[in-house]
Amino acid sequence: MKEYTSEKIRNIILVGQARSGKTSLAEAILHNSGGSNRLGKVDEGSSNFDYTPEETQRMTTITSKVCACEYNDSKINVIDTPGYADFRGEMNSALRVVNNVIIVCDSTIEVSLKSERIWKMVKSEASSRLIFVNKIDKDGSSFFKTIESAAKIFKERVIPLQIPIGEGSSFGGIIDLLSMKAIQGSKTENIPEALLDQANQYRGKLVEALAESDDALTEKYLEGGKLSQDELSNALSKSIQSGLFIPAMCGSALNNAGIKLLTDLITSSMLSPVVDGTVSGKKPSTDEVVERKASDSDPFSALVFKTVSEPHLGELSFFRIYSGTVSSSSDVYNSARREKERLGQIVQMQGKNKIDVDKLHAGDIGIVAKLKNTKTGDTLCDSGNPIVFPPPKFPLSIISFAIKPETRKDEDKIGTALTKLKEEDPTLRVEVDKEFGQTIISGLGELHLEVIASKLAKKFGVSVSMEKPRIPYRETIRKSAKGHTKYKKQSGGRGQYAEVYIEVKPLKIGKGFEFINKIVGGAIPAKFISSVEKGLKQAIQKGALAGYPVVDLSVSLYDGTFHNVDSSDIAFQIAASMAFKEAMIAAHPVLTEPIMETEVTVPSQYMGDVNGDMNSRRGRIIGIDTDGSAQTIKANVPLAELYKYAMDLKSMTQGGGTYSMHFSHYEQVPAQISSKVVEETEKMKKG
Repeated sequence: MKEYTSEKIRNIILVGQARSGKTSLAEAILHNSGGSNRLGKVDEGSSNFDYTPEETQRMTTITSKVCACEYNDSKINVIDTPGYADFRGEMNSALRVVNNVIIVCDSTIEVSLKSERIWKMVKSEASSRLIFVNKIDKDGSSFFKTIESAAKIFKERVIPLQIPIGEGSSFGGIIDLLSMKAIQGSKTENIPEALLDQANQYRGKLVEALAESDDALTEKYLEGGKLSQDELSNALSKSIQSGLFIPAMCGSALNNAGIKLLTDLITSSMLSPVVDGTVSGKKPSTDEVVERKASDSDPFSALVFKTVSEPHLGELSFFRIYSGTVSSSSDVYNSARREKERLGQIVQMQGKNKIDVDKLHAGDIGIVAKLKNTKTGDTLCDSGNPIVFPPPKFPLSIISFAIKPETRKDEDKIGTALTKLKEEDPTLRVEVDKEFGQTIISGLGELHLEVIASKLAKKFGVSVSMEKPRIPYRETIRKSAKGHTKYKKQSGGRGQYAEVYIEVKPLKIGKGFEFINKIVGGAIPAKFISSVEKGLKQAIQKGALAGYPVVDLSVSLYDGTFHNVDSSDIAFQIAASMAFKEAMIAAHPVLTEPIMETEVTVPSQYMGDVNGDMNSRRGRIIGIDTDGSAQTIKANVPLAELYKYAMDLKSMTQGGGTYSMHFSHYEQVPAQISSKVVEETEKMKKG
């Protein structure tokens, strides 16, 4: 692959709902550019993009793929992203490094609320956007209904650049409204007479929209002057690059219809990295803001936006150059970790194939293997001119499962495997719950975590089962009570003796544990006071109700006795523990549960269903905010009621709802639920 300077590069991301045909579009662009001698197909298992075992099995994109295509003396770096919300972290990281977005819509269904969430992300990250209405040759397709629904959902003007000649089984080509020609296969012909009025109607809307891109054109248009083809082409580029409106194109990616027109537009009218101008970062030592020009002449700087672990190659780091140039076998500096790195052979992907490249210029995307200390989000740069770029932002995890290795051998390997998967996928969170001895994995959806389990098995040979994580209940007391124990044991030789009197009192929620020494007159020697405290701290790890840790109480040691010979550290620990159990039972123990502060954002029409469901989960609504057609419900909800909530919310809102949560506080569990928790815990202990 030859070298391409910045003005000849186009970085494109394909986004859209699952099954809209993004991967088929990427396949067609790759094939038309000569990067593949066949048109790969997902459903036939011949895809050049969805080739991992998990993707082949599920016939859907799970990880974003970067593909370099050479076309019209330009390079198009196409990033194909997953459509399922479970993998939206892949889209987040890719959006960080591109400035052109193609929103792929399925013409057989109206643009839904799922796409609204995608659009909001796209709009905030990239200025150059267009819609490709796909599957125009499928039964039930409607180009016009699709763009109407897109305009409604996106709340933007959507202006067709093309209209189809027939739809579904009668699809026969595309009318290009700019040239006013009919494209039928490889032939360019006059527009069919029957469609001429419709073409003129939409041509008029396009010309009117393009005239708005420039004051001089607007004036000429309003005065009745005819805009030349060059003026319209220039106005189209300007309109796309400024985001004046969203242009819409159509075709069939699976059958390679309309793809040449789209690819021509990408190279002629979408943004090159040069228009990024300058990018900002900070000096690693002082946090001083510094800038880099999107130019070969500035010092080298790049952001690592993706990491993939391959069994025989190690970790592959995907990076986007923001300034300067870089060559294979170069020395660079990881400014985020303040470590030197040595680049090996730089490659670019063409489908499954890796293509060696010697040098890359500002704006380009490359891949390098086996960097020692570099992770996703790190900045690589010239050591003499260090800069740190902000890393990509990733969504918070919303669903958790406990995973259990199936064999002892798997237990030994699971830690390393999960570490590698975390490096690949920043949306995966892994925690070890020491209280219950569970390994908890958290992600963006059930499918996300099912794929993680599948990768553990297929990629690392670690078989696991997934189960519901245990809820970290706590126990506390509701009134003061006293406890007394005289521990006396004689078994020949030196015995054991300790006597303690304690009083327990409830504290405010969140205060934890407090020990108060009220011994006076030497009733218990000072050296054994710490033994009592130690025994109490051990005792509160298992409460009297269900064996959960006891919190939010104070324990006062106010009296006791000792024996000059038989008293010992262990004797006072045991006595304190026994006295605490007695006092705990008398102090009206109750169970408390973690309460999560949640924010649920849903389209307004689903508010009733979501509110009702929230009430059924014992949620307490604390506020509702409105933003256009969306409403955000803020509520405190018991963690026990949020297991698999992500899936339930998805079902209730047709995929249009999102939510986040974080720990707020503990509250007492209602009596009827508490008894069930205690019963279930006892059953669990018995196996």
